[in-house]
Amino acid sequence: MISGYRSPADHQRDAAQPQHGASHSLRHDGQAIDIRVSDTPLKGLRDAALSLKLGGVGYYPASDFVHVDTGRVRRW
Repeated sequence: MISGYRSPADHQRDAAQPQHGASHSLRHDGQAIDIRVSDTPLKGLRDAALSLKLGGVGYYPASDFVHVDTGRVRRW
């Protein structure tokens, strides 16, 4: 796990950075996580999350993680 719950104060500090763009993050409710799994290709992890069709999936290959949340089904 790279990142999970983020307090509103932490989110406000991080929101100034473009890669943390959501104005209201599902992290405030403990409904989002950034992950990587050793020995698992990042594209495979992303594809597995997308196949569930249960929430949002963000793919960040330059930062080596996949974001998964319980919001509406979407991808970026």
